[in-house]
Amino acid sequence: MVKPPGMTSHDVVEYVRGLCEVKVGHTGTLDPAAAGLLVLCLGAATRLSEYLLNCEKTYRAEITFGLTTTTADAEGEITNQQPASHLTATEVEEAIGSLTGPLQITVPAYSAVSQGGVRLYEYAAQDKDVQLPTREVEIHRWELLDFAGGQHPTALTEVQCSKGTYVRSLAEMLGQELGTGAYLSFLVRRQVGPHRLEDAQSLAQIATAAQEGTVDKLLLSPLAVVSHLPQIEIDQALVGQLRNGTPVPLGVSSDYSGPVAVISDDQTLICIAEPWQRQQQRWLRPRKVFDWST
Repeated sequence: MVKPPGMTSHDVVEYVRGLCEVKVGHTGTLDPAAAGLLVLCLGAATRLSEYLLNCEKTYRAEITFGLTTTTADAEGEITNQQPASHLTATEVEEAIGSLTGPLQITVPAYSAVSQGGVRLYEYAAQDKDVQLPTREVEIHRWELLDFAGGQHPTALTEVQCSKGTYVRSLAEMLGQELGTGAYLSFLVRRQVGPHRLEDAQSLAQIATAAQEGTVDKLLLSPLAVVSHLPQIEIDQALVGQLRNGTPVPLGVSSDYSGPVAVISDDQTLICIAEPWQRQQQRWLRPRKVFDWST
């Protein structure tokens, strides 16, 4: 669905849960100020959410130069101003290029990451100094789409990155690289794995469907949710074994190494399984088994 700015991801989950009266989970939070794609899983499909958490994500990010804020985005208070009117699109593009690839980023002070059992934003709200953790991420692609000069120039960029990437941190790093400071002035998430913003439903559309009893028509099939995983179709005779948690032969020629979606001949998702080597033979060991009739 499309998360509007101003709502937390938890707010959205609670709202949709109230509308649909089923269990609801999301597959990766968005900051309250951010908008865009928030993939929700309903009912039994909430058990699939972990297989989207590790997916690459794509964001449209507007970055403003010459200013820094307490939160590294537009929600915070301005902490510093520096001259930035001299910046050019070429300089920004070159700096973006230097921040593409494997990157060590610092987790923002205003974030929900825990340290010592306390959320970082709680430390920040109390003005307590803590050592902010860092994490290794991968910036697969970072492009400059548009640039507007002025006293506080702005750059519209698109970022494709690994899970765990704080685009706010990228904006700060870009400002440091250019020597002007910068903050993330707006963020829209456009893609999570195979799922795209243009295919998502708004909260209003979901509310209307809930009133009309047609929410099911908005839902993707469980198999479509994990369409980024390799798929293996198995013989109907082996379905019962997998549903009972029993491994089945995979075949010696297969080279699967991670989770795979196991489907029956009618394209129903039976389980998520992992390849397993035993006595010179490869097996499929079920990890999560589904019965969509319940």
